[in-house]
Amino acid sequence: MTHHFSARRLTRRPPWAPRPPRPTPSPRSTVASPRLAVLIGSEPPRGLTPNRFIYLIQEVRDVLAGSSLGNFQDASDHLDSAAVYLTDALTEPATDQAALLAQARIHLRGAIETAS
Repeated sequence: MTHHFSARRLTRRPPWAPRPPRPTPSPRSTVASPRLAVLIGSEPPRGLTPNRFIYLIQEVRDVLAGSSLGNFQDASDHLDSAAVYLTDALTEPATDQAALLAQARIHLRGAIETAS
């Protein structure tokens, strides 16, 4: 008896295998969002989702990048890196999400400290 296997079946996750964890807003992101919002004079968003948090980071990054102050431009660079790490953690399933999230936290902390 010959068994035929489709390529699709071989690439799917077996039903008994656990699903990889999806990043969710951590307490740190809910702490960072008000600090980021203050930098551009806006209210912190409610109902913070991972995508909304990344959007907030990008929004603050763009405002700070347009500043003539060197520390705001440096903070913008940190925010750009944080957005890249967070986006990769959300979209790249084969990556080490914990390491990407740790790098994002480092850059967020650096941005807030630099801009404050």
